[in-house]
Amino acid sequence: MWRYFVLLFPLCSFAQSNFNVELLDNWTDDNIVSGFNDLRYSDCWGYASNGAEYAMLGSTEGVHFFQISDENQFQFIDFVEGNYSHPSVVHRDIKIYRNYAFMVCDEGTSSLQIVDLQYLPDSVHVVYENDSSFTRVHNLFIDEPNELMYACSVQPSSNGMLQPLISMQVYSISDVLNPVLMFEGPNDIPEVHDAYVRDNIAYLNCGFDGVRVYDFSDPANPTFLQNFDFYQDQGYNHQGWLSPDGTKYVFADETNGSSVKSCSVNTNHEIQVRGRASSNAQDDNVPHNVMITNDYAFVAYYNEGLRVYDIRPQVPQEIGYFDTYPEDEDLFKMNGAWGVYSELPSERILVSDRKYGLYLLDFDRAVFQSEEPDTIVCYPNPILPSSTFTIRLEEDREPSFTVEIFDSRGSKVYSEFIPNANYAVLPSPDAAGIYTLRISYPNEDKQEVAAFWRLAVF
Repeated sequence: MWRYFVLLFPLCSFAQSNFNVELLDNWTDDNIVSGFNDLRYSDCWGYASNGAEYAMLGSTEGVHFFQISDENQFQFIDFVEGNYSHPSVVHRDIKIYRNYAFMVCDEGTSSLQIVDLQYLPDSVHVVYENDSSFTRVHNLFIDEPNELMYACSVQPSSNGMLQPLISMQVYSISDVLNPVLMFEGPNDIPEVHDAYVRDNIAYLNCGFDGVRVYDFSDPANPTFLQNFDFYQDQGYNHQGWLSPDGTKYVFADETNGSSVKSCSVNTNHEIQVRGRASSNAQDDNVPHNVMITNDYAFVAYYNEGLRVYDIRPQVPQEIGYFDTYPEDEDLFKMNGAWGVYSELPSERILVSDRKYGLYLLDFDRAVFQSEEPDTIVCYPNPILPSSTFTIRLEEDREPSFTVEIFDSRGSKVYSEFIPNANYAVLPSPDAAGIYTLRISYPNEDKQEVAAFWRLAVF
């Protein structure tokens, strides 16, 4: 586990600020009709096919499709107008099954639209539309290996009239253009807001009822496994994501000042909160959507933009950010970053901002890999300005290393190569704040590895 030493105190926010995350491109269109507070956009998603990468962005009017070039630019391809296109639309959701995009909306008299992506990069084609069974749907999750679609918070209609809300419906989509209803429920809670499903194990985000876990091996008769409805800093359980190795689950409560919860998951699919992280929670900021790897969580954090957390330590550590929403002061804390997609083969990251559109960002994950994390110590920490601190490698380590210090804006403020020694006494930065240290050195195979710390100066 990496060694982090953190003194907790409020950090300053800077307009369009970033740290360890690079802006590659941004697409927005002021001609799209806007609603409250000049908001136009909602969720985003990614897709890769035949060596090319694509992005999709929901708006008040429909869904916009882009190719992502090798030069890191969004190239507009096509647009599909929603069945309901109106300034009041604040939510469109998009998920992929094979070469199809499934698209829903949670306002007005909308529909499920299925779009064929096989003609990309030339165009896309709507091949299915249902505005009765799926008039309003809040979120979708598609378990592709098992050919099941989980539709969360569904409101059908009959003769143009909206019917009562259904917490969740599960459909077989083995025949893509003929979804077959397999399950409806759970019936003892008002809603399932979102879901993550793998190997038929469904983690359901149920708002104020927490997280439910079910086994859908028999889709028509799922087995209840766990009700995780009491935990520290509990709010409105919004959405979560499971790590590729299945041992970590990270979720966000969409509640002012709430934290992101980093959880362990055992072989019985039981959830346990390991640690919590937040970005300027003292200002009532709100996390929204999350995607994770085994090592990192990428969080669309509304007014705080994209936040990147290292989830290997028990307490997640923020190691990168890009503020997509440059306004400094908003009483309303649900502007800004809405959606995040971090599973493109290139590892480029998509983020949708409710006002400023689609962002293409780069976070260099390789920089934060450390093959030998327990070979260095750093002390004391915290420290005073204009004092010193010590970096020490193990005695048998090759006697040379490099120390770099970065401030909260990501600017390098100090760098030194230490030859023929396994320790160094270094000057602290002159200004108070939280700094990131990067210590790099060759391992036994002469390959460079690196470790990171937070250094507090006050």
